[in-house]
Amino acid sequence: MSARRFSLCVNGVERFVDVPPMARLLDVLRHELGLTGTKEGCGEGECGSCSVLMNGELVNSCLVPIAQAGGASILTIEGVGEQARLHPVQKAFLECGGAQCGICTPGMILATVHLLGKHPRPTQEEIHEGLNGNLCRCTGYMRIFEAVEKAACAMESGAME
Repeated sequence: MSARRFSLCVNGVERFVDVPPMARLLDVLRHELGLTGTKEGCGEGECGSCSVLMNGELVNSCLVPIAQAGGASILTIEGVGEQARLHPVQKAFLECGGAQCGICTPGMILATVHLLGKHPRPTQEEIHEGLNGNLCRCTGYMRIFEAVEKAACAMESGAME
Protein backbone atom coordinates (compact mmCIF):
# COMPACT_ATOMS: atom_id res chain seq x y z
CA MET A 1 0.00 0.00 0.00
CA SER A 2 1.45 3.36 -0.96
CA ALA A 3 2.26 6.07 1.54
CA ARG A 4 0.00 9.05 2.12
CA ARG A 5 0.61 12.23 4.08
CA PHE A 6 -1.11 12.48 7.47
CA SER A 7 -1.05 15.32 9.96
CA LEU A 8 -1.57 14.93 13.66
CA CYS A 9 -0.94 17.06 16.70
CA VAL A 10 1.43 15.12 18.95
CA ASN A 11 2.11 16.52 22.41
CA GLY A 12 0.96 19.94 21.25
CA VAL A 13 3.07 20.04 18.07
CA GLU A 14 1.65 19.56 14.57
CA ARG A 15 3.50 16.74 12.84
CA PHE A 16 3.33 15.31 9.32
CA VAL A 17 4.13 11.75 8.33
CA ASP A 18 4.17 9.93 5.01
CA VAL A 19 3.10 6.36 5.75
CA PRO A 20 0.65 3.74 4.48
CA PRO A 21 -2.89 4.36 5.79
CA MET A 22 -2.90 1.09 7.75
CA ALA A 23 0.38 1.79 9.56
CA ARG A 24 -0.22 1.45 13.28
CA LEU A 25 -0.18 4.64 15.33
CA LEU A 26 2.27 2.89 17.67
CA ASP A 27 4.79 2.37 14.85
CA VAL A 28 4.35 5.91 13.56
CA LEU A 29 5.00 7.34 17.02
CA ARG A 30 8.05 5.14 17.66
CA HIS A 31 9.66 4.86 14.24
CA GLU A 32 8.58 7.92 12.28
CA LEU A 33 8.47 10.46 15.13
CA GLY A 34 11.10 8.96 17.46
CA LEU A 35 8.77 8.91 20.48
CA THR A 36 9.90 5.62 21.98
CA GLY A 37 8.27 6.11 25.38
CA THR A 38 5.16 4.37 24.10
CA LYS A 39 5.90 0.66 24.43
CA GLU A 40 4.70 -2.39 22.55
CA GLY A 41 3.79 -5.20 24.90
CA CYS A 42 1.45 -7.62 23.17
CA GLY A 43 0.61 -5.95 19.85
CA GLU A 44 -2.99 -7.11 20.29
CA GLY A 45 -4.56 -4.42 22.49
CA GLU A 46 -4.58 -6.64 25.56
CA CYS A 47 -1.84 -5.19 27.79
CA GLY A 48 -2.17 -1.38 27.62
CA SER A 49 1.58 -0.74 27.33
CA CYS A 50 1.00 1.26 24.14
CA SER A 51 -1.78 3.43 25.60
CA VAL A 52 -1.93 7.06 24.49
CA LEU A 53 -4.63 9.71 24.65
CA MET A 54 -6.22 10.41 21.27
CA ASN A 55 -8.58 13.38 21.30
CA GLY A 56 -8.75 12.98 25.08
CA GLU A 57 -9.68 9.28 25.03
CA LEU A 58 -7.44 6.43 26.12
CA VAL A 59 -6.60 4.14 23.18
CA ASN A 60 -4.26 1.24 22.48
CA SER A 61 -2.03 2.70 19.77
CA CYS A 62 -1.19 -0.79 18.49
CA LEU A 63 -4.80 -1.10 17.29
CA VAL A 64 -5.22 2.35 15.70
CA PRO A 65 -4.38 2.74 12.01
CA ILE A 66 -2.84 6.10 11.20
CA ALA A 67 -5.75 6.74 8.80
CA GLN A 68 -8.00 6.84 11.88
CA ALA A 69 -5.57 9.08 13.79
CA GLY A 70 -5.05 11.62 11.01
CA GLY A 71 -5.97 15.08 12.25
CA ALA A 72 -6.19 13.86 15.85
CA SER A 73 -4.58 15.28 18.95
CA ILE A 74 -2.30 12.67 20.51
CA LEU A 75 -0.75 12.77 23.98
CA THR A 76 2.12 10.35 24.61
CA ILE A 77 4.17 9.83 27.75
CA GLU A 78 6.72 12.35 26.41
CA GLY A 79 4.04 15.05 26.56
CA VAL A 80 2.81 14.37 30.10
CA GLY A 81 5.57 16.18 31.99
CA GLU A 82 9.13 17.37 31.74
CA GLN A 83 12.26 15.93 33.33
CA ALA A 84 12.74 19.12 35.33
CA ARG A 85 9.08 19.24 36.32
CA LEU A 86 7.31 15.92 36.46
CA HIS A 87 3.55 15.68 36.26
CA PRO A 88 2.06 14.73 39.68
CA VAL A 89 1.16 11.30 38.30
CA GLN A 90 4.74 10.65 37.20
CA LYS A 91 6.07 11.88 40.54
CA ALA A 92 3.64 9.68 42.48
CA PHE A 93 4.61 6.60 40.44
CA LEU A 94 8.26 7.23 41.28
CA GLU A 95 7.64 7.91 44.97
CA CYS A 96 5.33 4.91 45.46
CA GLY A 97 7.41 2.42 43.48
CA GLY A 98 4.67 2.05 40.90
CA ALA A 99 7.25 1.92 38.12
CA GLN A 100 9.55 -1.07 38.01
CA CYS A 101 10.62 -2.67 34.72
CA GLY A 102 9.08 0.21 32.75
CA ILE A 103 7.18 -1.65 30.04
CA CYS A 104 3.71 -0.92 31.43
CA THR A 105 4.58 2.41 33.06
CA PRO A 106 3.85 4.79 30.15
CA GLY A 107 0.45 3.19 29.57
CA MET A 108 -0.35 3.14 33.29
CA ILE A 109 0.57 6.81 33.64
CA LEU A 110 -1.58 7.82 30.66
CA ALA A 111 -4.46 5.70 31.96
CA THR A 112 -4.09 7.47 35.32
CA VAL A 113 -3.99 10.92 33.72
CA HIS A 114 -7.17 10.00 31.82
CA LEU A 115 -8.82 8.60 34.96
CA LEU A 116 -8.01 11.65 37.09
CA GLY A 117 -9.30 13.94 34.36
CA LYS A 118 -12.67 12.20 34.67
CA HIS A 119 -12.60 11.43 38.40
CA PRO A 120 -10.34 13.81 40.35
CA ARG A 121 -10.96 11.88 43.62
CA PRO A 122 -11.52 8.33 42.39
CA THR A 123 -12.85 5.53 44.54
CA GLN A 124 -11.01 2.21 44.65
CA GLU A 125 -13.56 0.84 42.21
CA GLU A 126 -12.99 3.76 39.80
CA ILE A 127 -9.22 3.24 40.05
CA HIS A 128 -9.56 -0.45 39.25
CA GLU A 129 -11.92 0.31 36.36
CA GLY A 130 -9.73 3.18 35.08
CA LEU A 131 -6.64 0.97 34.95
CA ASN A 132 -8.50 -2.07 33.62
CA GLY A 133 -6.79 -3.21 30.45
CA ASN A 134 -3.32 -2.17 31.63
CA LEU A 135 -1.32 -5.17 32.76
CA CYS A 136 1.71 -5.16 35.06
CA ARG A 137 3.80 -8.19 35.84
CA CYS A 138 6.15 -6.55 38.39
CA THR A 139 4.34 -4.49 41.02
CA GLY A 140 1.35 -6.56 42.06
CA TYR A 141 -0.71 -3.39 41.44
CA MET A 142 -0.85 -2.15 45.06
CA ARG A 143 1.97 0.36 44.49
CA ILE A 144 0.26 1.54 41.32
CA PHE A 145 -3.06 2.01 43.14
CA GLU A 146 -1.21 3.94 45.89
CA ALA A 147 0.41 6.12 43.22
CA VAL A 148 -2.99 6.95 41.71
CA GLU A 149 -4.34 7.97 45.13
CA LYS A 150 -1.24 10.05 45.88
CA ALA A 151 -1.42 11.78 42.49
CA ALA A 152 -5.12 12.56 43.02
CA CYS A 153 -4.33 14.19 46.38
CA ALA A 154 -1.40 16.14 44.92
CA MET A 155 -3.47 17.39 42.00
CA GLU A 156 -6.38 18.31 44.24
CA SER A 157 -4.13 20.33 46.53
CA GLY A 158 -2.44 21.99 43.55
CA ALA A 159 0.96 20.43 44.35
CA MET A 160 2.31 20.33 40.82
CA GLU A 161 6.00 20.09 41.79
